[in-house]
Amino acid sequence: MNIYVLLKRTFDTEEKITLSGGKIAEDGAEFIINPYDEYAIEEAIVQRDQHGGEVTVITVGSDESEKQLRTALAMGADKAVLINIEDDVEDGDEFTTARVLQQYLKEQEVDLILAGNVAIDGGSGQVGPRVAELLNIPYITTITKLTINGDQAEVVRDVEGDSETIQLSLPLLATAQQGLNEPRYPSLPGIMKAKKKPLEELELDDLDLEEDDVEAKTKTIEIFLPPKKEAGRVLTGDVSEQVQELVTLLQKEAKVISF
Repeated sequence: MNIYVLLKRTFDTEEKITLSGGKIAEDGAEFIINPYDEYAIEEAIVQRDQHGGEVTVITVGSDESEKQLRTALAMGADKAVLINIEDDVEDGDEFTTARVLQQYLKEQEVDLILAGNVAIDGGSGQVGPRVAELLNIPYITTITKLTINGDQAEVVRDVEGDSETIQLSLPLLATAQQGLNEPRYPSLPGIMKAKKKPLEELELDDLDLEEDDVEAKTKTIEIFLPPKKEAGRVLTGDVSEQVQELVTLLQKEAKVISF
């Protein structure tokens, strides 16, 4: 079974985000594998161990993503692919990433593609479904259980307030939700082995793509941090006075009620 995992490099969840020149400052920041992608990596390894085959992790980005790919290899993935678009694409978006991934994956023998449900930075949840649409294969999101039997798959996925079970045929793309599994930590032997596992680096030219082919469909107008939370206000006086003052504040300052 040929399993591919879509991986994204994201800020560490403990990282404090700062802006510089209207952009998010990355200098000195810590980066990790997108946490939802770790569930996808773990599930890929589990399915490979059950059914045979190999796991390939793939990312679109820059040279800096090699560290996260090596971590995935240390977890147990077999191969990694880095598609470096840093020199060709200045401001990509979800379409850019999906188009690049589709161009690579369409030339591979794919049985299963796994990805995180969302990335913790952008949070759009678009790349996985976009890739499946471009490849014209079935896809399902927010899965919490995956069972494969031959060329058939049974998937349990989160729906609001409940879950549903769906049967699909391979090849398919599924995005992982928390609860699918418990991602393993890279072991010391795994880290040593990862240094010798193949990591292929490609560029747009290698995929017969031009910059116009992957031009972003969206444009970021402005990036800004949320306003600082103001200190709370303590109301004084008896209860009736406090109620009257609260109603006035809600009406005239917060403007959440009207008469």
